[in-house]
Amino acid sequence: MNTKLYLSGAFVASVLLMGACGDDEVNYPSGEGFVIEMPQAVECGGTYVSLTAIFHQKDGAHYSKAGYVISESANPTIYGSVYDATVSGDTIKATIENLAPGREYHIRAFVNEYKGSVIYSQDYVLTTGEGSPEDRLKYYRGPQYPDYYVDIAGWGNRSQWNLANVHDPSIVKAADGYYYMYQTDASYGNAHVEGGHFHGRRSKDLINWEYLGGTMPALPEWVVPKLNEVRASMGLPAAAPDENAFGYWAPSVVKVSDDLYRMYYSIIVPGLINGDNSWGERAFIGMMENSNPADNGAWVDKGYVITNASDRGLDFNVAPTDWANCYYKFNAIDPSVIITEGGEHWMIYGSWHSGIAAVKLDAATGKPAAALGNPFGSDAEIAPYGKLIATRQMGNRWQGSEGPEVVYRNGYYYLFLAYDELGVAYNTRVVRSKNIDGPYVDINGIDVTNNGGDALPVVTHPYKFANSEGWVGFSHCAVFEDGEGNWFYASQARFPAGVNGNDASNSLMMGHVRSIVWTKEGWPLVLPERYGDVPQLAIAEEELVGAWENINLSYAFATQKESERMELTADHKIAGGVWDGADWSFNADSQMLTVNGVELYLKRECDWESYDRHATIVYAGVNSSTTYWGKKSL
Repeated sequence: MNTKLYLSGAFVASVLLMGACGDDEVNYPSGEGFVIEMPQAVECGGTYVSLTAIFHQKDGAHYSKAGYVISESANPTIYGSVYDATVSGDTIKATIENLAPGREYHIRAFVNEYKGSVIYSQDYVLTTGEGSPEDRLKYYRGPQYPDYYVDIAGWGNRSQWNLANVHDPSIVKAADGYYYMYQTDASYGNAHVEGGHFHGRRSKDLINWEYLGGTMPALPEWVVPKLNEVRASMGLPAAAPDENAFGYWAPSVVKVSDDLYRMYYSIIVPGLINGDNSWGERAFIGMMENSNPADNGAWVDKGYVITNASDRGLDFNVAPTDWANCYYKFNAIDPSVIITEGGEHWMIYGSWHSGIAAVKLDAATGKPAAALGNPFGSDAEIAPYGKLIATRQMGNRWQGSEGPEVVYRNGYYYLFLAYDELGVAYNTRVVRSKNIDGPYVDINGIDVTNNGGDALPVVTHPYKFANSEGWVGFSHCAVFEDGEGNWFYASQARFPAGVNGNDASNSLMMGHVRSIVWTKEGWPLVLPERYGDVPQLAIAEEELVGAWENINLSYAFATQKESERMELTADHKIAGGVWDGADWSFNADSQMLTVNGVELYLKRECDWESYDRHATIVYAGVNSSTTYWGKKSL
């Protein structure tokens, strides 16, 4: 039996508990000289524990050594960490130091018989106290789950996935304190297909995620009838698409109230509109509701919301290879739903085609506020299907942009966009507006609503720090706030091709959650390392001196931007890298590093490329054209 004691104060009295032996514990047969009772913790802090254990000695028995063994794994032995003890009468006493705060340890007392075997107590389990912020930082160790998750990728290992097999996540913090994540149907080796659609998982800390499974058991009953209703209005015969060929993409979850949550989702219909030499079939956005997301199977489908709209009327025989002139104006995928500061409900949606659209919803139903009418006709006739709010290039239906995510902060609506193809080149941009329906402008004032543009700054991009394979395909994000002013960015990122000799490694999709810092001008900067709950003690200037890795994150199609080494010297100079010879300065009040005129926002974060995932210092900064990422090398 394992006895677990959670210790949060400086002193905790432990009650002696006895139980049956574990699998590899000694059963004390006749002839052995010692029996050791369960250890007791008599004092405990964040980094130490004082222990006692009573032992019983048979007549004539002798021992050569007594002490404690400790590990983060069950039933430690003397072949691990051993601590000597003092023996007072029948009691083994020791204080074990240099423990990590808030961590679970397994402890056994032992006696080494003179010229005999080692006798152990039962396994005693305790969790150290919270400790001071300084202690937590000193002993910090980041999350230990694997990124290269091939060995646990299968459906039978889903309880171990954590953030493995994540694609196009949407995240909401619910009334029960959990963050709930939902995603596109995608996984390495298609492991998800056994579990329904729009899979969910949840977390209290944004690090450890519990897999919940599918929220939708099968294709909704309304989809094929609605498809054929639209086809009939276009003068086309009914279709009977293969149900196994539908796509289930990019859900968006929104908290309407503590007891009402809505999930908007995309259903992609397979096939072509009118056979060979015509454009592809349409997509639909539908909606589900749930009063309690903890009940993952309780999502109730509420049916059709919107479909692809075309400004080309019934001229639908556009060749499927004619990307720049595709039939649809708006593509009904990738919804992002927001409740504005004024209480209005809006859906932002779209992918590639003409760009991103905004449509107002009825708050009571969650459906479009205006009657939609036919999804084809003139611009005026399809106006209820939404207003164009962002485009990469005017007059071209093949945008290379998708995955909108909209949030509100300090007077602005921020529209995050995924640019380029998703396998390697995927990168994230952001624009903002005072109004939910635009116009949206980038950091240089370029109006992407009316003129189109590259939408700077680059927020994420394929990258590579030293001692790692790096990440590609890094976009289609969820952006959310924790209720205490802390903002986060979550998306998938992929391994490059050929990692560990694996031709399919680019299909490994790991969920990334990262902190966002905001510039003085109000632009979001995603940090270069994933969130690891590192204690945020103030950074001192002397900590900045030493080796760093810097990445120029300016846009380069399908290119992993690699880090370069540089040194911050004690005389406030930069040695090496793109800023070689430049001065550096530090503002302790703002926790900002300035190099060559670029303001770099500092924060403590987990070094995911290090072997033990220790804490380090990172920065992110931006000027008019370039985003910079960096981390201190330890």
